[in-house]
Amino acid sequence: MVRTITIDMRGLMMTSMALVISWLVALPPGHVSGKPLRAGAAIVEITPKLGVLLDGAISKPGPAKGVHDRLYARALVLDDGNTRVGIVICDACMIGRDVIDTAKQIAANETNFNQRHLLVAATHTHSAVRAIHIGQGPLDVEYHTWLSRRIADAIRQAVQKLTPARLGYGSFNKADFLACRRFLCETESVTLNPFGDRGERIKSVAAKSASVIGPAGPVDPQFSILALQRTNASPLAVLGNYSVHYGGGIPRGMISADYFGAYSLSVEGLLAEDSNDNSVVAMLTNGTSGDTGSITKDRTGYDPYEWISVSARELARETMRTLATIDFHGDVTLDAVQSELSLGIRRPSPERLAWAHRVLSATHAEHPHRWTETYAREAIHLNEFPPSKQFVIQAIRVGDIAIVAIPCEVFAETGLAIKSGSPFPHTFIIELANGYGGYLPPPKQHQLGGYETWPARSSHLEVSAEPKIRQAALRLLQQLDIKYQSHDTSIDKRQPSAGGHSSIGTWKHDSR
Repeated sequence: MVRTITIDMRGLMMTSMALVISWLVALPPGHVSGKPLRAGAAIVEITPKLGVLLDGAISKPGPAKGVHDRLYARALVLDDGNTRVGIVICDACMIGRDVIDTAKQIAANETNFNQRHLLVAATHTHSAVRAIHIGQGPLDVEYHTWLSRRIADAIRQAVQKLTPARLGYGSFNKADFLACRRFLCETESVTLNPFGDRGERIKSVAAKSASVIGPAGPVDPQFSILALQRTNASPLAVLGNYSVHYGGGIPRGMISADYFGAYSLSVEGLLAEDSNDNSVVAMLTNGTSGDTGSITKDRTGYDPYEWISVSARELARETMRTLATIDFHGDVTLDAVQSELSLGIRRPSPERLAWAHRVLSATHAEHPHRWTETYAREAIHLNEFPPSKQFVIQAIRVGDIAIVAIPCEVFAETGLAIKSGSPFPHTFIIELANGYGGYLPPPKQHQLGGYETWPARSSHLEVSAEPKIRQAALRLLQQLDIKYQSHDTSIDKRQPSAGGHSSIGTWKHDSR
């Protein structure tokens, strides 16, 4: 497949002209797998047909009417000679576990891949399909099946491209692009919620208040970078991780990968320009952005598509500067573990279900909230859910880097707690991975209320789900660490996971 990069790269090229890549091989003590790392990356298109139901607003999802930019599944496969792990990042709002499990099964059949070592996640662009069976039409059903096939194709192609490689890690902080979108307010100052209840303390995307105290939680400004290069000095892949919901502002009905896709194309274009190699694959994963809004900063004078490109280019420039400081090594130990959690579903009580039917049967009635009818319909949907569901929590070790995968829209405070409790020097979280579990507010945030806590298909897990998932993630990290310590006894683990750039890796550039 030939890809045409349409993003204006002129400003970025000035930043990247010096990044003509050469290698400085650094083999720190503690990496003792004894076999060279191999890596492969691939990209396949997953743009749906027009007419497929898109994400849209919760109250009025609509069909795809046009394509601004095309959607892709980007895959990265790593192999240390003993263990193989794979990561696939899809330009989708969210993907159901059944779609992902089918893709993993196809990939396992075709490549002999261990399904438990595969991580598949959505970026959460709001201008793509919610592949969780929201749409039930023929085109929607067809797309779910086709998406599984294409994810497996990406894995298979990445496996076919495995080649000796070296890996590095780096990070930078980008705090001015993100802010908590949940605001703590004075008691009794927030308007009624959709159910007619008073007493919530949160001004969120769907509440009004003039008595804001401040943000209801922290944000995670760290932008993590996992980078791969071939041994011939050409770039192979870049995986970024950043905790922002989306860029936003795209007209309804238009398909777009949002800033996630714009970032990937920007980095791919810059690295291709430097190396005269257009096979590099870049991808941007969503971190813990469940309570983080769209990319902030002054958008004055920008139209929606221009803004997502401008913000993506700025992140790409920061990425290129960080890549110039990263050390690389080729002796990396890989591992992956996962656990299944059974979590309760907040199905409606008989009283809530009766309320929902009353709301929907009352024509032209006055409601306490503009989304009352929406949440009445959601109560009926939730009543069809089972009392509990199984969810996959996963952790992947890439040398002294740990990647945690959670199938929810995770709040930043949860991600920061996992990073703080991780025994690994570098840890980041990929949300909306291996399925979809909706928003994951910590219990204290449930007490405060707000859109992200209201029972719906977008927020359906039990109130105690967050501590259960957080503890499961930390247990998996400890499990990986036991193996890690038994092989890598000389690793210096004093560096924090929440900031700074790596000591494992330096991607040098010459001075031409």
